[in-house]
Amino acid sequence: MRIGLGIAMAAGLAAMLNGCASSLEVQVTGSMKQWDPMTLDLRGPDAEETGEANPFLDYRLSVVFSQGGTRLEVPGYFAADGNAAHTGAGTGNLWRVHFVPSHPGAWQYRVSFRRGPRVAIQQGAEAGEPLTGDGSTGHFEVAANPGARGLLQYAGERYLRFTGSGEYFLKGGADSPENFLAYHGFDGTRSLRPSGGTRPGEAALAPLHRFEPHVADWKERDPDWGDARGKGIVGALNYLASRGTNSVYFLTMNVAGDGQDVWPWTGPEERYRFDCSKLDQWEIVFSHMDRLGILLHVVLSETENESLFEVEEGGQFADSRKLYYRELIARFGHHRALVWNIGEENGWDDRHRETTTEAGRSNTDLQRQSFAAYIRQLDPYGRPIVVHTLPGRYEEIYQPLLGDPNFEGASLQMGDMSQTHAETLRWLERSRTAGRPWVVSLDEIGPADTGVKPDAEDPDHDSVRRHALWGSLMAGGAGVEWYFGYRYPHNDLNLEDWRSRERMWDQTRHALEFFQAHLPFAEMEPADELLSNPDAWCLALRGSVYSIYLGTGGTTRVRLPEGSYRVRWYDPRKGGALQIGSVQELEGGGEPSVGEPPESPSRDWVVLLALRQ
Repeated sequence: MRIGLGIAMAAGLAAMLNGCASSLEVQVTGSMKQWDPMTLDLRGPDAEETGEANPFLDYRLSVVFSQGGTRLEVPGYFAADGNAAHTGAGTGNLWRVHFVPSHPGAWQYRVSFRRGPRVAIQQGAEAGEPLTGDGSTGHFEVAANPGARGLLQYAGERYLRFTGSGEYFLKGGADSPENFLAYHGFDGTRSLRPSGGTRPGEAALAPLHRFEPHVADWKERDPDWGDARGKGIVGALNYLASRGTNSVYFLTMNVAGDGQDVWPWTGPEERYRFDCSKLDQWEIVFSHMDRLGILLHVVLSETENESLFEVEEGGQFADSRKLYYRELIARFGHHRALVWNIGEENGWDDRHRETTTEAGRSNTDLQRQSFAAYIRQLDPYGRPIVVHTLPGRYEEIYQPLLGDPNFEGASLQMGDMSQTHAETLRWLERSRTAGRPWVVSLDEIGPADTGVKPDAEDPDHDSVRRHALWGSLMAGGAGVEWYFGYRYPHNDLNLEDWRSRERMWDQTRHALEFFQAHLPFAEMEPADELLSNPDAWCLALRGSVYSIYLGTGGTTRVRLPEGSYRVRWYDPRKGGALQIGSVQELEGGGEPSVGEPPESPSRDWVVLLALRQ
């Protein structure tokens, strides 16, 4: 079984490709359809993870794919024996590239395969010396794939959009556990935290995740590896998808951080050699997320280790960081829905204090911009790049990034979730004014010891639903992810059972279903000023559709242009069909009242006004 390659191509195509590149054995696998990932496997030099010649640093594989005016350079990586997830191999001669074709028809490719000291992070096509197969070419055919969603990308608007279907994306996801990849079934994974090693403001010591309550959610045809080692984490993702959850936030490295149990390297002290079998096992999980429609929110560092590479090596942009970015992009950049997050609570920390350039710009501002530019250069698909930061640091961190062509958004952490609506509005407006509208998401709510409580502690989640969920969406936010505070079971480091917040997943799904089923939300704008109720929020396509959230219940008047408007109500607590309240139709040209909801007038409700044609 070959991991992460999809459906094998026809043998005749394999022969044709090998004939086109006779000096290099190349195999292409995949469905060979537009927007579906395909893989080129190349038989190259023998290498090993810990060999004298470092296969990650001292070799550089990339392939240029072209069709007409389209040209994409895709980085490749050392894949050991090509089946390392199952064999545990760290040696072999298999080198791999993943590619997602954006158009049907004939594609050509050209291989660049170079060797030399630190060539992987060098610029220039001629860096290093050529290996056998460097310059080899080939071609293949891609079939049309009607209905495929394509890749999730920034579209110059406040919502991400799928390139194939054109569908806009609203996320409702899991921010916890941040150490999702600290899973016992991954090779070389262990915790470095000593017993009793809890620091103030973090969760207590926890063993590696097993997600045992979700083993029963694994299905017969789902992926696995080893002796049922993948069932817990794959089953956990199945559960989330069954509740409508479509995003998972996770760190790819927390060395010297809170969990100290996630890293992509052969060891926690290593920075230049990667664990092939572990990363292949991550790929199994990420590919399953693709199948389930779950976005990979890839968080590249946390506040405690954000300057780790530079502290260890010196300088403003360490070579080890460049290699880290390259390896992750090469291995995982092909997934359908993926966001790169420069770092959690990005700052910098006290080990790398800010200095100021002669032009008055912070060096760390320049570093963030340099990191994003480097990722953009390597990522052939231009995936969204965002950054997360602490409450109280928004102005410091976000303001210098406004208008930057390599940043697509803000990943908000709210210490006071009642400010979510106002803060989302602020950064949406400021980014629009700067000429590059951001995608603004709510990715963590405080206090740190609380977040979203378990259903057993807070079964209704009224405050979270009102202030965080609907506060974000009604401001034009791109969605939410839920953080679980350390004072409660199944928290940000030790979560084993996502059913502990099932009612919150359901209420999140209700919100997303309302937006997707009833609103042209990408065309609508915040319009709170149209309402008489100061506690209500409005999202409007003026003269056509108005969505009004009554967070504290009651009613409101709304300023409408002339026309007849149908009035319907939606229950954000229970979801379901639209309902009829005390008023079924309004006449515009004034400020009519929307009336009363069908029941429970002191609870929160959503009013939908639609112009009758």
